[in-house]
Amino acid sequence: MKRALLIVLDSVGIGHAPDAAQFRDEGSDTVGHILENRPDTELPHLDRCGLAGARALAAGLETSSFTDIEPLWAFGAMAEKSVGKDTTTGHWEIAGAPLDEPFATYEKFPPEVVQALEEACGFSFIGNYAQSGTVILEELGKKHIATGKPILYTSADSVMQIAAHEDVIPINELYQICTYARHLCDKLRIGRVIARPFIGMPGAFERTSNRRDFSLVPPRTILNALNERGVPVVSIGKISDIFAGSGISLSHHTKSNAEGMSTIEDVWIDDEFEEDHLVFVNLVDFDMLYGHRRDVAGYARALEAFDSWLGDFLDKIRRFDLVMITADHGNDPTWSGTDHTREQVPLLVHAPGLKGSLGSRESFSDVAATLADWFGLDPWPVGRSVLTGQG
Repeated sequence: MKRALLIVLDSVGIGHAPDAAQFRDEGSDTVGHILENRPDTELPHLDRCGLAGARALAAGLETSSFTDIEPLWAFGAMAEKSVGKDTTTGHWEIAGAPLDEPFATYEKFPPEVVQALEEACGFSFIGNYAQSGTVILEELGKKHIATGKPILYTSADSVMQIAAHEDVIPINELYQICTYARHLCDKLRIGRVIARPFIGMPGAFERTSNRRDFSLVPPRTILNALNERGVPVVSIGKISDIFAGSGISLSHHTKSNAEGMSTIEDVWIDDEFEEDHLVFVNLVDFDMLYGHRRDVAGYARALEAFDSWLGDFLDKIRRFDLVMITADHGNDPTWSGTDHTREQVPLLVHAPGLKGSLGSRESFSDVAATLADWFGLDPWPVGRSVLTGQG
């Protein structure tokens, strides 16, 4: 039996991408700037797995300039091929489906779209402008409670976000509104519709962990190819949402990094599969709670928490397992604004006989090509396997 574990540390970038200037992100460096601002932050287990080496590759420097720890895993730095820096684009490319054309973005949604959504779900909306998710609650939360109207907003990403107080609009009803919105957004080529439930009183609103993403259905990915070959794909976190369930055999929704890491252990250690399988994980707190909110200290603590968990988990990895740790984009908490940053991402790989530098990689799809290679599928049409170079 062959098994693989793929962990995406949402937004953990390691330095601006070669084309970052086109996105006004030249100089961004999520991990590097966190460590500069929080020099007491220690990530010994990630560095043992090659994070410091990957950061050195991203910066064009020698590995020894970042750490004197000799990596036990293979490590590389991946640049994104797709035109975009959002969660959906990054994950789809990781799964072997890079985008030649970016998703549509809006500063506000066209009146005819809002009208169609209102007619479909029976609600009228307030808002309809681009804003930070926490700020818009300060601006419109009180009015929402008074009127019962959901809050419609967007951001620099290709998203339609709908916020509602859980005591005003029940969660399942908010999800239904977002389902209507998803149908409309398919025609607009908007990547995600996001349900944003919150609680609390004016001046102390708080978004809850009942967020849910409703994504555009992706083109064929490595997940579909694995399913077609009888290889189950088990998702943890919001992976199933990002891929609209396509290619997912079993899904475990989680509400935090801590729950996600615990679920990895449940699925990986108490393994009931007798056949080959992939476990695909997204840990979202880095991005959602700390990157967008520009919380350097919180981001540093989240990295240390994952590093501590990883230190314990390393003993649960078998010599003949494939484990890959990467990210989908950057979100430098020291950068201006609240948007993602166009960065290279780490590729840390445990595989039999694999060690040392994997160099700079030209596409996130190297992950998909590696999975195709590992499970004995035909070479993936984009990306290069780190195992044999095929693809």
